[in-house]
Amino acid sequence: MFFDKKVKKMDAWDVALTKWSVVAFVFLLMTIWSGLNTWVHSVNPWYFFVAFVILVARPIYRVYLK
Repeated sequence: MFFDKKVKKMDAWDVALTKWSVVAFVFLLMTIWSGLNTWVHSVNPWYFFVAFVILVARPIYRVYLK
């Protein structure tokens, strides 16, 4: 309940900035932790693309298609 009230107060800028902060944090982790960097570079990029499509499917459906 508490979290739902807080999320409803967020606007488009808050959501966008949250997403960009996650991207920046991942870049930070990849810079500091060389094992993560090596793993990301060794994985086939299509796996990341498939994960992206799966993760973005519901928000795209709910916002643009519904």
